[in-house]
Amino acid sequence: MIVDIAFWDVDDVDALHAATAVEEWRGIDGLRLKLWIVDRERGRWGAIMLWDGERPASLPPNRAAELIGRPADHRLTFDVAEVAP
Repeated sequence: MIVDIAFWDVDDVDALHAATAVEEWRGIDGLRLKLWIVDRERGRWGAIMLWDGERPASLPPNRAAELIGRPADHRLTFDVAEVAP
């Protein structure tokens, strides 16, 4: 399993949260879970995605990057070492 974490440093996290596109991500091969995250105190907004394997090359459009006008400020990828039952 792989976990991707992507987030932006932004001023208005509430405006982005309201624009979250969920439907487009349903049914993506290998995507086990996608969580939207927000840190209002630090002005951070983004997502955590849990993949069964490698992230597919073809994904829905990145609506957050389109709204914000740039790619994520922070993007991290980790192998999941252990999955608890």
